[in-house]
Amino acid sequence: MTANISRRTLLAATGSAALIGTTTAATASYAGTPDPGVLLKGGWKPSRQEKALVGRWARDTWRSLVAMTDEHTGLPADNIGESVTNPVRSNYTSPTNIGGYLWSTVVARRLGIISPQESLRRITQTLTTMSRVDHHDPSGMYFNWYDEATGEVRKVDPDGTRAITPFVSSVDNGWFAAALMVVRNAEPRARHLADSLLDKMNFAYYYNPDARPGVGAGLMRGGFFETPPPDEETDKGNHAGTGPDVYYRKFHYDTCNTEARIAPYIGIARGEVPPEQYFATYRTFPETCDWSWVEQKPVGVHRTYLGIDVFEGAYTYRGMRLVPSWGGDMFESLMPDLFIPESSWAPRSWGINHPLTVRAHIEHGLDDAKYGYWGFSPASNPRGGYSVYGVDAIGMDPGGYPSDLEATNYDIGFEGCREGTNPNPTFGDGVVTPHAAFLAMQYAPQQAIQNLAGIESKLHAYGGGGFFDSVAVKSGLIARRYLSLDQAMVMGAIGNVFGDDVIRRNFSVGDVARHVRPLIAMEQFSAGLD
Repeated sequence: MTANISRRTLLAATGSAALIGTTTAATASYAGTPDPGVLLKGGWKPSRQEKALVGRWARDTWRSLVAMTDEHTGLPADNIGESVTNPVRSNYTSPTNIGGYLWSTVVARRLGIISPQESLRRITQTLTTMSRVDHHDPSGMYFNWYDEATGEVRKVDPDGTRAITPFVSSVDNGWFAAALMVVRNAEPRARHLADSLLDKMNFAYYYNPDARPGVGAGLMRGGFFETPPPDEETDKGNHAGTGPDVYYRKFHYDTCNTEARIAPYIGIARGEVPPEQYFATYRTFPETCDWSWVEQKPVGVHRTYLGIDVFEGAYTYRGMRLVPSWGGDMFESLMPDLFIPESSWAPRSWGINHPLTVRAHIEHGLDDAKYGYWGFSPASNPRGGYSVYGVDAIGMDPGGYPSDLEATNYDIGFEGCREGTNPNPTFGDGVVTPHAAFLAMQYAPQQAIQNLAGIESKLHAYGGGGFFDSVAVKSGLIARRYLSLDQAMVMGAIGNVFGDDVIRRNFSVGDVARHVRPLIAMEQFSAGLD
């Protein structure tokens, strides 16, 4: 511990050359408690101490990503334990993890952590490996699990306990494609390699036009198998009309506020998914008693976009109206915002919802549950394994993504249809997840930095590779490991706030700006303050 403290002190004193600049208008943030009506133009400027502190966090986070990455393949493991000097890697990875390593490399170069030469070498190594791995060739899409040390497709589950049929996930391939789109613009010397992979990917494979009959548009599938799995019923078919039929998992992404919206964003930008798909997803489920199994009765109005009737529903919490995610976590709501400037492109929808989501997390952690800390998202469980965390009140899941180890369930009922079972819960040992606070930094930078500084200095949930994945605030239990996706979200958030929107600038150009920006700009959520 003494060596770690000394190293942190030294790094804090040196600062980071690339974190000297101030935020631009594109990264303006809310002062005080986030308020959707008071966006400061050019607003917050980090102090010298804040820049040095976040610079140290970025360098340590990058150290964990380097430790996760195989020296021969350039593929990151899904996770490692506490040590970054002798890392024990997970022996599996995913397209999302690989994408996260690629965009983190772009951020590391932008922040001056690595040289342009090292950035190019790392990106080239990873993309070269991905050009050689087995994948679903007709769609250009990648399987869910690979061995990071060999690049081979894994045919047993990550726990190594049972055989699996390789799955081709829409959301995982969405994040990998998003990373390729960043790389092609941020690192022109690797553009040909990135394009050689990206150009083969066809998101039309996932779009089911018949998923919502009578609505006027369909939904995105969760994904498909190349061969039929022996233990799951599937839908045989081929939405793209190229190559042999595949075996679709019956699940569709039917809600809007989810991390899975990155895949249709990309498909819409490329002309592979119709723009109407965006409005075929639910903001909330309907307000009728047929849907009373969800967390609470929504409020809102109906509006029409592109000929599609949309119920602009919202949930209420502490004087706020928000479009909920499934679990009320930061990851679902704000991860796509790392790539698309949703708040500025869609000021009447995401521009209101995102800061209110952050405000809800802050108020839940500090005022409602009184944990003293905030930021809740799926992560490692301090007791072992992996769990989901969120602000239950702003999620649709009736079981709830809890914010504590006790899995305390908040349930106010569904007005006029069912009584609540726990409208005034007493919360227990809150579990905060540092990557969630980093995602919030775009909207509440001072609060996020203060929150994270306390997690490091008072809860001691910090090691040689940056913040550990989660910490229980009362017991002090810490999940002493690093997950590549969560560390990549940390890097992406720092890159945008302190690196002149480096991820957004390189993603949201060309067809993305031409097709996605006017699409999301037309909508008005029912979100706001009561």
